Amino acid sequence: MKLVGRLITACLIGLGTFLAPVQAEGYDLVISGGRVIDPETGLDAVRNVGIKDGKIKAVSEAALEGTRTLDAAGRIVSPGFIDMHAHGQDILSARMQALDGVTTGLELEAGILPIADYYDRLEKEGRPINYGASVNWASARIATFFEAKPRSDLSWFLEAFRRTDWQKEVATPAQMKEIMAYVQEGLDQGGLGVGILIGYAPGTGYKEFFEVNKLAAKNGMPTFTHARYLSMLEPKSSFEGMAEVVAAAAGTGAHTHIVHLNSMSLRDIEIIGPMIKNAQEQGLRVTTEAYPYGAGSTGIGAAMFRGDRWRERVGGVDASSFDVGGKRLSEDELKYYQTEKPETQTVIHFLELDDPKDRALLDQSVLFPGGVIASDGGDWLVDGQPVPQETWPVPENAWSHPRSAGTYSKFIKEYVRDQKVTSLMDAITRVSYGPAKILQDAVPQMKSKGRIQVGADADVVVFDLNKVADKATYAKPAQASEGFDYVIVNGVVLVDGGELDTSVMPGKAVRNQVR
Repeated sequence: MKLVGRLITACLIGLGTFLAPVQAEGYDLVISGGRVIDPETGLDAVRNVGIKDGKIKAVSEAALEGTRTLDAAGRIVSPGFIDMHAHGQDILSARMQALDGVTTGLELEAGILPIADYYDRLEKEGRPINYGASVNWASARIATFFEAKPRSDLSWFLEAFRRTDWQKEVATPAQMKEIMAYVQEGLDQGGLGVGILIGYAPGTGYKEFFEVNKLAAKNGMPTFTHARYLSMLEPKSSFEGMAEVVAAAAGTGAHTHIVHLNSMSLRDIEIIGPMIKNAQEQGLRVTTEAYPYGAGSTGIGAAMFRGDRWRERVGGVDASSFDVGGKRLSEDELKYYQTEKPETQTVIHFLELDDPKDRALLDQSVLFPGGVIASDGGDWLVDGQPVPQETWPVPENAWSHPRSAGTYSKFIKEYVRDQKVTSLMDAITRVSYGPAKILQDAVPQMKSKGRIQVGADADVVVFDLNKVADKATYAKPAQASEGFDYVIVNGVVLVDGGELDTSVMPGKAVRNQVR
């Protein structure tokens, strides 16, 4: 009996050791008692998370002690959200995204050129969230046609739209060689793939598009494509543009990523979706993203809104589909803006979500199997001019598409909590682990993101599922999301108790090795 008693005592001591606070690590930060979601392992349970030196060091049922403890009881503890399509690469845009749960914002659709200049500048200035970019093929084309050196600032890129030769002409063999050399240089400088804005240069030769994907495949890098056409009419339809991306994956072996599947498909997602799905089932590396809005944004004088039968091409829209400053336009107002102020930024409602049929079309893109959520968010403007990036908070009269502020909270609120059309696990996959998985073969750093696991980067979001909500509207977009109690970037608390800490800049570069 004495032996049995000693064994029982030993077991009780061992159990007590397991349940006692774990102090050996000396954690910098502990997230206590939250519902931890880790999509890769399927973990969905109450756990305690210990963070030290910017890394997750413990995910434990046992209590943990650290320098600071965040009480996450009744909250979701998720990997930080990863936005693959973040055009707003300044400090102000990143801060607004942080309040929407984003810990990594990557400029992959358009990209940047030169890549080295971009990374050097952002490292010098500092960023609140992690950042990175692909190589901008369009800038390589502009530089070649203009016989000028590319610049990594947005103004240089936008100024190029005053000329149309680079958008409409097929490159000569010599020009093709120069374009490819620029793209290769960007990849050698650590670019995360190649951004292909062929929708803005639809006159580009098909051979050039193929060659860009071939070059990316040779480097083991993905491409991120804004498809060539935006139209429901043939020829030159959205279906044709999407098919070109699929064909490039098949013909080159490249991993091709289709950006904003929702807006590019218009009302043809019911035929475009199955085409992409069948390609995936046959082993092609084709991935997709979407944002949970029925409206896109661009210049009101864009070529897609002009020419023969353009209204039919863009899904039967009319003047009231255009929104400037939160106000739907009349036919006379649309004519005025297109004639007198074609550079005016507009929101174009390609789907009217009050219509159940249009809502169902959007849902097909947003919930496309294996797809992820990406914002396509941009900079903040006042009277058409960028708001200085050091400004905080965002001025009430600042304009951007509401997706720049509310994409992720809107998706979780509508699709998980309100409509209950997908699970929390699926939603967290689409906003965190999914993007990391899409990128990780080409970008090794992503293997440490999108996860709540020992050894992963400490990019973590703590939010209240019952309170998370987007506040940004088309009329008043400069409103931050609510419900995110804590946003942690590389182990540093950036959003603290729902408030942004402007004194810290914990963002780090996501960049491939410079060759």
